[in-house]
Amino acid sequence: MRMGGFVSFMENRMMPIAGKMAEQKHLQAIRDGIILTLPLLIIGSLFLIIGFIPIPGYDEFMSGVFGEKWRTKLLYPVGATFDIMGLIVSFGVAYRLAEKYKVDPLSAGAISVASFLLATPYKVMFTPEGASAAQEIGGVIPVTLMGSQGLFVAMILAILSTEIYRKIIQMKIVISMPPGVPPAVSRSFVALIPAGAVLVVVWLIRILLENTSFESIHNIVKDLLVGPLSVVGSSLIGAIICVLLIHILWAVGLHGAAIVGGIMSPIWLTLMDQNRAAFQASPNGELPNVVTTQFFDMWIYAGGSGATLALVVLMVFMARSKQMKNIGRLSLGPGLFNINEPVIFGMPIVMNPLLIIPFVFTPVILVIISYFAMSLGWVAKPSGVAVPWTTPLFFSGYLATGGKVSGMVLQAVNFLISLAIYYPFFRLWDKQKVSEEKAGTASDTAVTM
Repeated sequence: MRMGGFVSFMENRMMPIAGKMAEQKHLQAIRDGIILTLPLLIIGSLFLIIGFIPIPGYDEFMSGVFGEKWRTKLLYPVGATFDIMGLIVSFGVAYRLAEKYKVDPLSAGAISVASFLLATPYKVMFTPEGASAAQEIGGVIPVTLMGSQGLFVAMILAILSTEIYRKIIQMKIVISMPPGVPPAVSRSFVALIPAGAVLVVVWLIRILLENTSFESIHNIVKDLLVGPLSVVGSSLIGAIICVLLIHILWAVGLHGAAIVGGIMSPIWLTLMDQNRAAFQASPNGELPNVVTTQFFDMWIYAGGSGATLALVVLMVFMARSKQMKNIGRLSLGPGLFNINEPVIFGMPIVMNPLLIIPFVFTPVILVIISYFAMSLGWVAKPSGVAVPWTTPLFFSGYLATGGKVSGMVLQAVNFLISLAIYYPFFRLWDKQKVSEEKAGTASDTAVTM
């Protein structure tokens, strides 16, 4: 009855709420738009890794072969990828949202980028050599606001511009061209009035804000939204809450990482980029943040959400049930690359009161251990290198810390802790499956006789 009541509660109370969150168009668009940046960040990270390989004599060798400015030139692709994160997100979020509304996504993406640039003041502060104070230089696009610092503004304006764009399109307040006009030209004229409306709205917002103490939408978002969210997102309590939400959603069969990531990914990417900039300036210096995207991917989710690689290893080497042994063998390959849907849905963990307990609480314990290990300086913090989440254990820990062995050691410790937590629950479930298999065999024998 207790298990039945638990399952009933999850199905009747949790599933409807979680399902609505998973289907929310704007969250889906933010998630998919941010994913558009990942290939570029990974490419930029490869150059960052090459620029700071921790081998004695490496800097001298590279200087002798390529000249004194070899690192500056090598890191050009890092700036070309990380420093346009906001621009890519601006286009990507609008494109994906327009797709969901079934309006022209290319036009929506272009209008969103124009809105983002329109809302951004073209000025930077510069201190000339020997000067005592910084001077304002106009007519220059601030690179910092095109990168991670502009993510939230990019997302907000992408949603605003696409909503205005699609409403005008759906109301048919557009310029329609004759049937013989090429489709590309026709779509451009269809977007003319919506684009004008969007840019006028953003222009008026900018003019209004310039007459306030905030001066720009970037400052408003930074002070009222990004600042508080960064404090929460970078804290231990914030990390624990996010991990709990992710795994509770998984427990009812929804992709918790995608749902929560749609909200928190911009914060974690910003924190990651802060570490990247600090690491690039001083590879052996102190990095500002523990909690970043890589903190979760490399040290908490070994084998995927729930740190299920430990469970898969137990299934492969210690299961007595044929069903568990087979599922373990099937899941080991994907699990090494942090893909664990075969375990979550095949074992299953979803809607399973026994296995949900270690699935939810193992990552929470790993967050606490990893956070303190890095905060106390025992383990190197994530360097800001965008290591792909599919990178196998130990390789990922080494790369994500900029070539520090301590990252690998912490992964090994976390894996052993995961084994210890999962073991008693695995034993109970395996014992239950063995009993079911014996009962099934006995029933088949009786029928045969």
